[in-house]
Amino acid sequence: MRFLAQPPAHDLTYSDVFLVPSRSDVASRFDASLTPGDGTPARLPIVSANMNSVTGPRLAAVLARRGGLGVLPQDLPLQELDEALRWVKAQPVGFDTAIALAAEATAADALALVAPEPGYGVAVVGADGAHLGAVAAERLAAALPDAPLRDFLGPAMPSVDLDEVGDARGAFDLMVEAGLRFAPVVHNGQLVGTISRRGALRSTLYAPAVDRQGRLAVAAAVGINGDVAAKARAIVEAGADVLVVDTAHGHQEGAIRAVETVAGLGLGIPLVAGNVVTREGLRDLVRAGATIVKVGVGPGAMCTTRMMTAVGRPQFSAVLDAAATARELGAHVWADGGVRHPRDVALALAAGAHSVMVGSWFAGTIEAPGPIARDVQGRAYKESWGMASARAVNERFRRLDPYELARKQLFAEGISSSTIYLDPQRPSVEDLLDMITSGLRSSMTYAGARDLAAFHDRAVVGVQSAAGYEEGKALPVSW
Repeated sequence: MRFLAQPPAHDLTYSDVFLVPSRSDVASRFDASLTPGDGTPARLPIVSANMNSVTGPRLAAVLARRGGLGVLPQDLPLQELDEALRWVKAQPVGFDTAIALAAEATAADALALVAPEPGYGVAVVGADGAHLGAVAAERLAAALPDAPLRDFLGPAMPSVDLDEVGDARGAFDLMVEAGLRFAPVVHNGQLVGTISRRGALRSTLYAPAVDRQGRLAVAAAVGINGDVAAKARAIVEAGADVLVVDTAHGHQEGAIRAVETVAGLGLGIPLVAGNVVTREGLRDLVRAGATIVKVGVGPGAMCTTRMMTAVGRPQFSAVLDAAATARELGAHVWADGGVRHPRDVALALAAGAHSVMVGSWFAGTIEAPGPIARDVQGRAYKESWGMASARAVNERFRRLDPYELARKQLFAEGISSSTIYLDPQRPSVEDLLDMITSGLRSSMTYAGARDLAAFHDRAVVGVQSAAGYEEGKALPVSW
């Protein structure tokens, strides 16, 4: 990457910079490879943040199915984390995990899990787990909230036999021919998943992130306190493909010791550590054994660190500096936080990141943890909260005695509850991936880059004023 003109002496945010088009021989955006090349199984440079309101097993599975990587948070008790990792590994790769509900469940129960739009639906099962049928989600849009799902079964919805699915293009053609947008997938009469027309289409465009056994890939985080070695071993035994040693201030002795401890176990998977914003911080974590370093302090939408402590650094410059050092050391960088538009993802990768970690953006999707709620106007939303907030502190330390928990609560910071509205046009994390990767692929064609390494080498970045940034926004209404 090079600057269009002399780089300024001050640090830069993503909003301060822009990409300049260059001469290009990349004819199509689909000629651009998005594989990160950071040693993980990811096929897209997108990682979901290890936040309680962002990454649960459902989102991790959906993200991996499209090539990204979900990081399960460290706050989960070890048994729950073990179950979550094993659940992700058990999910189908070529079609969707079924949202299965009992016949007595209500329309409200279903709409807490899926959007009432074409292409979504729920499978209905009996008390013995037998497949009874499925209900397309759009049929529930005007239903009474307490209406039981059995009332919507009626004539059996056509199902797709697993043996008929074939490749992704064949599945898409099959659904078009049958006039289906959503259907259950069965094998020997048993429900094994669901499929949608758009999901089949996406399977022709995305490559899944899988492990050596062909199962969906997933990452998990561990903190720096307690028996870090025992928890790291247990996480890997449960199936984690990437391990993240995570703390807000990664350039501290406790974090460095934790990384040294985990690296010394020889677990044989990529080791991520963070967070830092300087060359020195990255260098110390890599020397301790990290193969990937998370960069970013304070840019997240749920984070109040900079306003509370003045600590942090504008994210574009933090990534640019850290990535330069990572290249010298043979390590890699994940840019963590501060992305609000696809342009920001492209800029982070142009600055040298191998992947970009997304938090609150993904919190407002149907796959994020927690039920879909609705406000008085009927708009769908999810709750989100920061990982240093009182809510997160309560979850992380709920097993402490009341006095120690009260001490922790006294100094909590960050947002404990934020309403993140689902985009009616893009309610799924898959919809956001479509938007992000479309923008990123176009950015790469403008730069004449066929892969992310070439994108970093060829990207030309300019510095702009606030007015320049505003000029680039679309006008939502007429003059």
